[in-house]
Amino acid sequence: EYARLYEDIGLGLTTWSPLASGLLSGKYRRGVPAGSRGAMEGMSFLHADLADQAKTAAVAELEALAAELGATAAQLAIAWAAANPRVSSVITGASKLSQLQDNLGAMAVLPGLTPEVKARIEAITQGLADRESAAP
Repeated sequence: EYARLYEDIGLGLTTWSPLASGLLSGKYRRGVPAGSRGAMEGMSFLHADLADQAKTAAVAELEALAAELGATAAQLAIAWAAANPRVSSVITGASKLSQLQDNLGAMAVLPGLTPEVKARIEAITQGLADRESAAP
């Protein structure tokens, strides 16, 4: 539906939450840290994602792919979003300077996003966006 707007008038998409509310940040790899979004009540969609074995397996695969590129999963995710020709802006958030620095490192990953790497990302994430969260 929006494809015509992207192509005909050059409308760009502004993406929100390229790190999937922190799922791709790596902070939930060993459980849910106190004080994180995942520990907050009212974040049932994130709780469902953290319990979804297919999503956590995909995150592990993306982390491995990112490591091959000398990057973090967060950098890979942000670079992947920014590399989309239909995206004009990627909104990120950081509560710590180290998170901001990691996010900005995504720009160095862009040259490594070859068609082969993009195909691997697509294969890893195939069907995950269509999965319904258990959130009400």
